[in-house]
Amino acid sequence: MESAQPYSKELEIACLTVQRATLLTKKVLEAVDKGALDKSDSSPVTIADFASQALIIGAIHRAFPEDDIVGEEDSNALRQNEDLLERTWELVSSTHLEDEKSEALLYSPSTKEEMLELIDLGARGTCSRETRSWVLDPVDGTAAFINGQQYAVCLALVDNGVQKLGVLGGPNLNLETGRVHEDIVDRDGFGYQIFAVAGQGAFMRKMGTGALLPAHKLEPKPQITDPKDLDFVDCVAATSSNIDTHERLASHIGAPWPHTTDLWATQLRYVAIAIGGCNTLVKIPRKASYRSKMWDHAGGMLIVEELGCIVSDLAGKPVNCSLGRTLAGCYGMIVAPASIHRRLVEAVQEIL
Repeated sequence: MESAQPYSKELEIACLTVQRATLLTKKVLEAVDKGALDKSDSSPVTIADFASQALIIGAIHRAFPEDDIVGEEDSNALRQNEDLLERTWELVSSTHLEDEKSEALLYSPSTKEEMLELIDLGARGTCSRETRSWVLDPVDGTAAFINGQQYAVCLALVDNGVQKLGVLGGPNLNLETGRVHEDIVDRDGFGYQIFAVAGQGAFMRKMGTGALLPAHKLEPKPQITDPKDLDFVDCVAATSSNIDTHERLASHIGAPWPHTTDLWATQLRYVAIAIGGCNTLVKIPRKASYRSKMWDHAGGMLIVEELGCIVSDLAGKPVNCSLGRTLAGCYGMIVAPASIHRRLVEAVQEIL
């Protein structure tokens, strides 16, 4: 893409810092002990989550010091565990891009305390209509990451509540089968990066260890009208969504079931729609009070929108990204090609 295009500097920094963070996560994958612990919500977190968040925020904060930053993690666990702190610091201080020019565009903390402060900068961030906010998930799908399966490093720019840029790095992505599969992973390479800027389309590149490799533009999703052409991505193990109701929806509308692609990481489901053969994601929560976290969707939503999909809540309303760290106004989700999205909304209302 041409450098004169909107958000060109933001995109370059975002793509480089996501690539560098994926190199860090690959280091942790090589370790037998991932340095894992459980958070208060019972979800796992590893030293890769902390270290990746520190490196990403360091680069973004240096390049755009006035911007708000929303990150999933805080530093409390590291401040209370010297061993985890040391291992996280070793990762952060030793991970660099091999291309000096590219690395010079980024930033790394110079002390452990600065690293902890950068992590907490993300913990304090929030999205609103008045902020330009970077939203990141340092490791989306940590449980799958621990098992050597698919995960993503995610970064998005939300300006005054509107998604402007999204970069998703899938270090384990292996596309030999034409689909994203949880257990078919890239053991030898560095996976792929999928990214988009609003109004400019969506792109993909292989990731490496140095400068950014060339990218190619992704083709828009075929616009379908027959429910028999729906191809769902879902997650049997997910506890927040009701897969039995998803099956009932498919039966009601006459769509194929079971779903063809099953992935734990939410952002990987957007990747699967973009490059992995499927075309539809429906999330009907088990609890009426459930709301998704901003970092599980920002960026991924933009990528599929740039490919011709509509993303909405279950009532068909657009997703509001200006209500804080969660998608507070969004109950459930429907992601599908624009040509059939309204039919899915109607079907959801019929079965609910």
